[in-house]
Amino acid sequence: MWKWYDSKIIKIETESSTTKRIWVEVSDVDRIDFKAGQFVTMDLPIHEKRLKRWRSYSIANSPDGTNVLEFCIVKLEGGAGSTYLLDEAKIGTAIRFKGPDGGFVLPETIDKDLVLICTGTGVAPFRSMIGDLINKKKDFKNIHLIFGTRLEEGILYRKEFEQWEKDIPGFKYSIALSREENWNGHKGYVHPIYLEDHKEIRDDVDFYICGWSNMIDDAVANLLVTLGYDKSQVHYELYG
Repeated sequence: MWKWYDSKIIKIETESSTTKRIWVEVSDVDRIDFKAGQFVTMDLPIHEKRLKRWRSYSIANSPDGTNVLEFCIVKLEGGAGSTYLLDEAKIGTAIRFKGPDGGFVLPETIDKDLVLICTGTGVAPFRSMIGDLINKKKDFKNIHLIFGTRLEEGILYRKEFEQWEKDIPGFKYSIALSREENWNGHKGYVHPIYLEDHKEIRDDVDFYICGWSNMIDDAVANLLVTLGYDKSQVHYELYG
């Protein structure tokens, strides 16, 4: 059952021109328990009606036994929640939330290769998942993180992922930019990357997808219909 928590913002960093990283410290507890990939639902002062104040955000850090959570928030055009968090909230601002919750998590035992496909701040739960595997020294095979956004300045957590690719055997990091002209990497959307790299159908691979609905719809159709993977191998979650 969900539990309500009170917290306050203790740190804010600009990650891109439209995105900020926000850390909150939870009051009255020494640690906040959650599974990597889960989200919380914040009650923000943006509307008189309760349900119109609620906004859900994935936790971007991995479980570390503390009472601090990190969120990666993108400013959405017309989005009251993201506008409040990015333009009005500041260090010391109170944030009330419920959770953590969600079933978009990895199994306890990783016995398959993982292909993680995301766009924008949909990378947040994957950062939490990968960080958890690394920090707890859990066994895993190969991980292919495929990240897509429009411009190079919008690549989130780039240095961290590039360092992981250098340091961690079996970790591969691919970037797709759809509107960057001076880019030597993959130009376009994320779909051609996994369609080429994982076109050979295998039973020992699972796909996890996080992003906007259009990207998820296209990816699921590509994996199930175009390539022919079994639906049990494809997992996805919309992000907000």
